[in-house]
Amino acid sequence: MKNKRALAVMAVAILFGLTAVILASHWLLMQPGASSGHIVVAATDINLGQRLTPEMLKLAEWPSDSVPKGAYTDPQKLAGRVLKSSALAGEPVSEAKLAPAGTLGGLSALIAEGKRAITVRVNDVIGVAGFTLPGNYVDIIVSTRKDALPGENREQDISKIVLERILVLAVAQEVNRDETKPRVVNAVTLEVTPEQAETLDLARSVGTLSLALRNQVDPQSAQTGGATKLTLLPGMAPPKPAPPKPAATPRPKPVVHRVATPPVRRNCVSVINGLQSSQECF
Repeated sequence: MKNKRALAVMAVAILFGLTAVILASHWLLMQPGASSGHIVVAATDINLGQRLTPEMLKLAEWPSDSVPKGAYTDPQKLAGRVLKSSALAGEPVSEAKLAPAGTLGGLSALIAEGKRAITVRVNDVIGVAGFTLPGNYVDIIVSTRKDALPGENREQDISKIVLERILVLAVAQEVNRDETKPRVVNAVTLEVTPEQAETLDLARSVGTLSLALRNQVDPQSAQTGGATKLTLLPGMAPPKPAPPKPAATPRPKPVVHRVATPPVRRNCVSVINGLQSSQECF
């Protein structure tokens, strides 16, 4: 009797379980599936500055609710366009990654509107031991001889930051920004404004240039007055001339007050000598 009751409870439990599974499956089947579409992605890793060809691209299924802004659905529309930032395999190729239509490939596609590219010669020291890579920001320091100011006897050497937060476009002939290993090169190409290009060209003709690698997200400007021998070795500065002594103030002359003395009264008599007359006082 007990076994029959246990079997009945088990049968009812199994029935309810099967009913729950069927209802859940039916509910899931009734739910609308996530719609998806196809967008253009990179078929292989593509470096910035490269011209796109259909072989570099492919269509991939992508959820419709997360399609990147400016994504393409036809690889043929991207033929001949130039990437201004690198794209990894499987990464969507959107308008934000492309240079303006008609841009030729190469370094010119990477230069921002209104900017210029200028190359400076470096060595392993000036190039920060090869750690200056495309995409980094650097400050430009010039070491030169400062003209003598009025009152100074001779010129003096000075090192001064002349340009700050300058973007490195390329090192040697490489523009790939994904490289993280240091490379010692002999030239660095920088992105500057026309005014900065003039400053940099003059700086490299009057002195020696050095690059100072700076933090990628640090926009702070360095307020420096430059380093000279006097600031480097302050103990060797010539003594300052003593200030001129103030002119002595003349002492005022004493004022002499004269006291008027009353006239002395004298007794006078008239003396008549013949025809002449005179007066005698005593």
